[in-house]
Amino acid sequence: MDSFEKKIPSRKPVSTEVRLNKYIASAGVCSRRDADTLIAEGKVRVNGKVITELGTKIKSTDKVVVEGHELHPDDYVYILLNKPKNTITTTDDEKDRNTVMDLIEDATGKRVYPVGRLDRNTTGLLLLTNDGELAHRLMHPSYKIRKVYQVETDMILSDEQLASLRQGVVLEDGPARAYKVDRHKVLANVIFMSIIDGRNHQVRRMIQAVGAEVTALKRSIYAGLTIDDLRLGRWRHLTNREVQELRQVVKLLDKKSLKL
Repeated sequence: MDSFEKKIPSRKPVSTEVRLNKYIASAGVCSRRDADTLIAEGKVRVNGKVITELGTKIKSTDKVVVEGHELHPDDYVYILLNKPKNTITTTDDEKDRNTVMDLIEDATGKRVYPVGRLDRNTTGLLLLTNDGELAHRLMHPSYKIRKVYQVETDMILSDEQLASLRQGVVLEDGPARAYKVDRHKVLANVIFMSIIDGRNHQVRRMIQAVGAEVTALKRSIYAGLTIDDLRLGRWRHLTNREVQELRQVVKLLDKKSLKL
């Protein structure tokens, strides 16, 4: 994923004029009303010049910077996918296996990339985007992005085993611990495990470390996003609100500006 941002296509020039507050809102920063507040407070620059006049119109080719961050609203696409089994989390596969790109092939007309990975047999929430800055921050360990997995095991884990997951286990690449572990209310051999690290096969290896095996694994929450409304194999675009909240989590948006 190191080349993520290099692969993202550059913005195509368009000469259409649009109100500045609408342009900011379409980038997922905030609502139009809150964009007006940012403008009035002198937090918006267009082509290097601070703009404070409400109702200002700009061209799509203009450079707009809000609180130090350049916006590209027409290029950014955010897709939430409920990944099925036997699907590879990559943009292409030399063995011609099914990839997540096959599921969203005709979605946008733009090239998007998975944010992180789910292994072939893991199902659940996967975010795809061409917003390189957001993707990079979501994957960076310093932002401590929480991920919740529904874990089915080949045995009913004891209280001692759950405690070990919470306290931490030793893996070949270092110690790892669950941020939180809860039992399923109905299924005795299913737990919900929340982690912050994102190492390869981490959940499966942690379960092995306490003497059990994973028989089914599903990611149900990622950075506050859920797939409760998505059937397996289906996808949807993120809402403006969801994009704003993601950007706030990774400090691309000031918390004061997030007034929804």
